[in-house]
Amino acid sequence: MNSTSQDKSVIDRVLVLEMVRVTEKAAIAASDLIGRGDEKAADAAAVEAMRRAFDELYIDGTVVIGEGERDEAPMLYIGEKVGGAPGKGPKIDIALDPLEGTTITAKAGPNALAVLAAAEEGNLLNAPDVYMDKIAVGPGYPDDVISLDKTPTENVQAVAAAKGVQPKDIIVCVLDRPRHADLIAELRGLGCGVVLIGDGDVAGVIATTDEDTSIDLYMGQGGAPEGVLAAAALRCVGGQFNGRLVFRNADERARAAKWGIEDLDRIYKLHDLAKGDCIFAATGVTDGSLLKGVKRKKRANGERILTTETVVMRSSSGTVRWVRGEHRI
Repeated sequence: MNSTSQDKSVIDRVLVLEMVRVTEKAAIAASDLIGRGDEKAADAAAVEAMRRAFDELYIDGTVVIGEGERDEAPMLYIGEKVGGAPGKGPKIDIALDPLEGTTITAKAGPNALAVLAAAEEGNLLNAPDVYMDKIAVGPGYPDDVISLDKTPTENVQAVAAAKGVQPKDIIVCVLDRPRHADLIAELRGLGCGVVLIGDGDVAGVIATTDEDTSIDLYMGQGGAPEGVLAAAALRCVGGQFNGRLVFRNADERARAAKWGIEDLDRIYKLHDLAKGDCIFAATGVTDGSLLKGVKRKKRANGERILTTETVVMRSSSGTVRWVRGEHRI
């Protein structure tokens, strides 16, 4: 491939399935540490594998959502250049979480993923590493059916009315955290079913788009970087998302200013977080509602293989591909 034709079609052809290889390699590396009780080692293995995989891609990439700032992370830090064609390949912004669910992986729990989103330069929000209030709903609802300006009760009532059911028929996914005690009590007071997850709110948001999960809404406070990743996924398959950054101290407000965020109370919608032609890819590390995890198998002839399951999406076409990979050891 040369650099004489870097139009949109070239970017699509190169990236959509190539991104699968990147998340596969991160997931495989992390899978060696499933159930071993070492969160840092699992995360480090995924980060190193993903970083090496990027070097094989014909892109001029920049990490806009990553493992932290340069003084906090040795690689895949915000602002790091990645890709095998600096100055030549298509300019791509990348949001990533090499291991979404480090605790899950260490404890062999469900829904750990290797995740990334990619878009043309300037199309992903440089979200600081702070908390974000989030609410998400899947496709098929009237515009602005949800809003962070509404109470949880009002949001549930709006979704129930649009769906033609009672609030008690709505199921909401929430991170199981002490900070969500009042939210959970309010939802259960309405009669809602509440699905509590220990970690992995990207998978929680995406679950609202899958009828098989029966989850209607995602609510609660989680990481802002994960909000951008989730928004990129919803851009590809449909749905609505609201996010509002949460600042706990002056240091976090200064971090936001560094990335050009001036309105600290702004409610970000889907296209504010991820716009243009987005690609989203996720590979399962452990089994979950979205994807199966990495499996190690031995065939009758003695050959050892790894199997992976990945979902890759593209917003401009609305295409969702499920990729099952076999990797010989």
